[in-house]
Amino acid sequence: MEIIGTQAHAAGPCAMVILGAAGDLTKRLLFPSIYNLRKTNLLPESFGIACMDRADFTEEAFRAHMVDMLHQFVGPDADPAIVDWIDKRIFYVQGDFSDPANFTKLAGKLVDVDQTHGTLGNYFFYMAVAPQFFSSVAQHLCTAGLLTEADGKFRRLVIEKPFGHDLASARQLNQDLLKAMHETQIYRIDHYLGKETVQNMMAFRFANGIFEPIWNRRYIDHVQITVAETVGVEQRGGFYETAGALRDMVPNHILQLVSLSAMEPPISFSAKAIHDEQVKVLDAIHPVDHLDAVRGQYGASEAPITPPMPAYRQEERVAPDSSTETFVGAKLCIDNWRWAGVPFYLRTGKRLAKRVTEVMVQFRRAPFALFRQTAVQQLPPNQLIMHLQPDEGISLGFEAKVPGPGMNLGTVDLKFAYADYFGKQSQTGYETLIYDVMIGDPILFQRADMIEAGWSVITPILDAWQNKKPSVFPNYSAGSWGPQCADELIGRDGRKWRTQL
Repeated sequence: MEIIGTQAHAAGPCAMVILGAAGDLTKRLLFPSIYNLRKTNLLPESFGIACMDRADFTEEAFRAHMVDMLHQFVGPDADPAIVDWIDKRIFYVQGDFSDPANFTKLAGKLVDVDQTHGTLGNYFFYMAVAPQFFSSVAQHLCTAGLLTEADGKFRRLVIEKPFGHDLASARQLNQDLLKAMHETQIYRIDHYLGKETVQNMMAFRFANGIFEPIWNRRYIDHVQITVAETVGVEQRGGFYETAGALRDMVPNHILQLVSLSAMEPPISFSAKAIHDEQVKVLDAIHPVDHLDAVRGQYGASEAPITPPMPAYRQEERVAPDSSTETFVGAKLCIDNWRWAGVPFYLRTGKRLAKRVTEVMVQFRRAPFALFRQTAVQQLPPNQLIMHLQPDEGISLGFEAKVPGPGMNLGTVDLKFAYADYFGKQSQTGYETLIYDVMIGDPILFQRADMIEAGWSVITPILDAWQNKKPSVFPNYSAGSWGPQCADELIGRDGRKWRTQL
């Protein structure tokens, strides 16, 4: 196996500031990611972690708590030396985010971080806070002078989704953020883009001369994007009631996959060049007619699933007559030269039959004329599948002759799995993204116009669903592949969802 390119190097001196540090995101994903970055020598020696939350911890107690969480979420094989290295770099400020004085305290704490660990005033702020605090926290950071870049120091802000709840609120959030800092300082994070296969989509298309020439309407029949989860809403019922599957998944995760699958070759691998091409795809998506979008809500599981799963309306903090969708299926059409006439079918949902995320490209069938006088009844279409989770890799199905007399065909697969070629690695999906923030590489993050373009795509669906409440919920059972209307959506075009997931 030949590896082409350069190895990543440790980032420069900096401090990571986690706002909302006592929450699940920090202990489950952020600190394990920091551990993995240290393990792979991508963190600088001059590194500190300043944490802020309203939770009532002393600094010593918070350090002990996070060390316990590291052992829990990294596992029993956690390297004691790495855990100790991280432990010595944890600082804590207790305070409410609504009080500007607490951000002055944070600024003082960061002076301590600089002096203790030589972080040179380079800070990136990770907002692990509820969306309603995004604008006010950014303004408080600005007022405290923590977003001012001077004398070569960088100041960056990382924001988790959701970026608004519709087009108007997304635009307002972008305007609020730009009052506090420059667009180049804002890193809108989407953890899906930290997955290796998502990044490999560009490498696969543009580094291999055999695929890009056939990546167009002449050879591709349609594309299916599936993001399926087996879990329900768990303890997020309150949030999900205000969001739903459409807002939660489509304008960010799924449309990112659409844009990476459909974009034109960028002129370089610079962030601007790539983002420009992604925005062109999103702008070219034809407004989605409400007839090309369906929704569903899961009911209780049917036998023989063990243990039985409750209906969405029986989940904690969910209204007993809720009309919130837990499944979305849609058909998108991209109005440009490459993709005219090639539909993109999307589906995402909770409590589905299998946890899987994939992009399936189905090619046009080969002409049948050659096989008319043989035992071959039909020619299945070739399918290229980019597997994103749980097992990352790429597979290609094609027809081959079955050994023996006569002409019989069978579908065989060429499969590439990351674990087989590059080894199984313990990753959260955030390592690459955090590292890219430290080195100032925004390629895997979303620009303001990308966010707004994504919301523009789904606004017609949101408006239609707001004006007409569903009368058939729940319309699929937990543990199934979703509602019948999703099969009918793709079936109208004479196509079927891929089932061998």
